[in-house]
Amino acid sequence: MIGRLRTLARDNRGAALIELAIVAPVLGLMTVGVIDMANAFGQKLKLEQAAHRSIEKIMQTTGVLTVEQTVAAEAVCQYNGVNADGSCKTAPITVANVTVTHRLECNEVVSTAEDCADGEAEARWIQVSVWHEYEPMFPIHFSGIEANGKYMVKATAGIRTA
Repeated sequence: MIGRLRTLARDNRGAALIELAIVAPVLGLMTVGVIDMANAFGQKLKLEQAAHRSIEKIMQTTGVLTVEQTVAAEAVCQYNGVNADGSCKTAPITVANVTVTHRLECNEVVSTAEDCADGEAEARWIQVSVWHEYEPMFPIHFSGIEANGKYMVKATAGIRTA
């Protein structure tokens, strides 16, 4: 009996299987995390592209919509895509997910006035921010998660207009 135990103790067949059983859950969790973070990063890139493309439309306002409405509508259209008839899809983001702001700088200082005083150097800026809530595919959460179980993903683009 003691001889059999000694032989069994020296036998290392199946050791790799036991090691794999110990390491596999850790590798699985890491893979899940990487996949989820890659999806979130893809959402961020898509938002950034929508913000930048909407800024490109700033000079193409039609007179029917204001500059802010044109930029917001273009950001939504760029993110959501278009239907077969060429109209913009309305989900998952809407114009409520887009913020368009203006900024006036007089002598490189942000001003709340409508115009700069005579002799001051004037610079006008417009900025668009697009945000979306990303819901992870897996119930493993990292830092930065909101109370509703989603991550806030945001992109901003701006341009000097004058």
